[in-house]
Amino acid sequence: MAKKKQEESGGGGAPAWMATFSDLMNLLLCFFVLLFAMSSVDATKWEQVVASMTSAFSIFSSGSTTIGKGTLVGIGTSQLSNLDEYYTNMGQTSENTGDNRQETSGTGKNNDPQSGGRDKDDQTGSKTPDEQAGGKNVDAQTGGKTLQDQLAELGRRESQEMLDNVSELTERYNISDMLELSIDGRGQYVQITLSGSMLFDSGSAELQKSCLPLLSKVGDILKVYPDHKIDVLGHTDNVPMKSATYADNDILSSARAISAAHYLVQEKGIDVTRLSWTGRGENDPVASNATAEGRARNRRIEIRIYNSYNSD
Repeated sequence: MAKKKQEESGGGGAPAWMATFSDLMNLLLCFFVLLFAMSSVDATKWEQVVASMTSAFSIFSSGSTTIGKGTLVGIGTSQLSNLDEYYTNMGQTSENTGDNRQETSGTGKNNDPQSGGRDKDDQTGSKTPDEQAGGKNVDAQTGGKTLQDQLAELGRRESQEMLDNVSELTERYNISDMLELSIDGRGQYVQITLSGSMLFDSGSAELQKSCLPLLSKVGDILKVYPDHKIDVLGHTDNVPMKSATYADNDILSSARAISAAHYLVQEKGIDVTRLSWTGRGENDPVASNATAEGRARNRRIEIRIYNSYNSD
């Protein structure tokens, strides 16, 4: 009897609840398969995910994706027959990449056996010093222009903008008829020219009181450019001096430039560290000294406002 009970207790299959659980899992699997079959995949978003995974884990190399036509698996198992061709192409790409690295990762030496391993620079040793110096200019060129040419062009543009601005200010201050505006040939500065007869008496370097309102407005214009270099130049005609105070026209022109500069510094607050003055005498005439009109034009004060590229 004991042996019979032992055989009966050892028989049977899986518990009954396992069958119910298996049926439930199968039903759930079919349900999710149906949901996936009815859904649509956003190819754009999927490609973004693939690109992110590629950059992070170096997978899907050569641009392979599972959406659309991929390189390896994208269009199904039919591509498995092209595995040999795929890996062959990958090998060729690697070899080409390696060759390029070998060509570009050298130290600039010629690896040609016939050249004896000499450096390319050694082979150009026959260049003349002028040719070698010309290479430096080529290195400094950008877009066919040297750096110096580019800075000069920027300076000319800035000077032209300054000229337009100063012209507008003179019209606003109603002094455009009392002075002349110009720009030098190289575009380094804007020049304000004041008639000497409006500023000084004949043979004198003392400013006339009648000219102070004009010079004050000129000082207001100069204050618009607080960081720019300013030059004040005095000019005279060629008539010999007959004054005991000034020995010649050079000294007179210097004294007049100093008088104008001192007014700008003391009365208008122009920074003296960026202001300079020079007396040119009769050496830079703008008209012929043979006529009274020409001599009047030559007696003048020039105030030059340099652009930022020429203010150092």
